[in-house]
Amino acid sequence: MPRRHAIIGFGSLLSETSARRTFPNLTGFGVCKIEGYRRVFAHAANVFFERGIARMDTREISSLSVERRAPEDIPHGEPPLVCSYFFIPDDELPGFYKREMEFFIGEVEPLDVTTSAPMGFTGLICERSSDEHFMKTVCNGDPAVYHSLYGRWGVDKIWGLDDVLPCRAYLRHCVLAAEKLGPEVHASFLHATYLCDRTTTIAQHLANDPSIMDELPTEAAAPFYSG
Repeated sequence: MPRRHAIIGFGSLLSETSARRTFPNLTGFGVCKIEGYRRVFAHAANVFFERGIARMDTREISSLSVERRAPEDIPHGEPPLVCSYFFIPDDELPGFYKREMEFFIGEVEPLDVTTSAPMGFTGLICERSSDEHFMKTVCNGDPAVYHSLYGRWGVDKIWGLDDVLPCRAYLRHCVLAAEKLGPEVHASFLHATYLCDRTTTIAQHLANDPSIMDELPTEAAAPFYSG
């Protein structure tokens, strides 16, 4: 039997529809939680420019990653980081790495949402990376490659940004996807996901600008970001 690899979804892949569009042969879609990480909108994503949903004028260009943190850094009362998980075959793994090229792909041990017991497998997850890592591993040190992927959109830095906000259509998609997975996943996304200041939650951000939930994706983005 071909080997299958677990993928941990914490943003757009909270949507089973989106996950199945990306990975046609996935199996075992479910929910889990992970510890030792936080979910942050803090890096620029070139796919948002390509699909016409980035707003450079307002800096609403950021996507999600997870970043490691110590237990003592977890705010009191923060809900657990609840994610999706599913399994893909060997032949879909290269496409995963290519699509998620800006990230460092790490491994985590998913826990049962109810019991907190280990689920018996490890999963691949998209962690925070760095511009240096991207230039070395994706661009092979070639500025022309970087320009073709990011520079042509006016983006001169991917990671370590402190002036970006979530891409509106993408954020709406993630909120709707989390809501469909149930109240625990929805609460986790709203109250355990942060802006790049690592302080403002998505719940607070949406309260400040509720019109985000009316932001429909472009025609090019609709198949991927419709909740």
